[in-house]
Amino acid sequence: MNDLLVFFYSNKEAVFIIVLSVFLGIEVISNVPSVLHTPLMSGANAISGVIIIGGIILVGHSDLRFSADLILGIAAVLMGTLNVAGGFVVTDRMLEMFKKKERKQ
Repeated sequence: MNDLLVFFYSNKEAVFIIVLSVFLGIEVISNVPSVLHTPLMSGANAISGVIIIGGIILVGHSDLRFSADLILGIAAVLMGTLNVAGGFVVTDRMLEMFKKKERKQ
């Protein structure tokens, strides 16, 4: 526990920036109008695609033993893939809302 407190104290600027960016991100995302949601999701999917490629490169260049770069690469690939798949699902649902429904006769 003491090591954790020493880590936070020695990296207090980085921890402050991360916490501040989380709050700022929540505030910005909660105020995005629904009209802009689909283009922003497309941009997030493109960024996640770059993260997936970077994770694959990191896993390919790491040793096959248990190391931090291997774990970070696998986590990047998994989380990026989940983000891309979720983004496509949400975008598909949003686009379905704008389609005209057929009337039964």
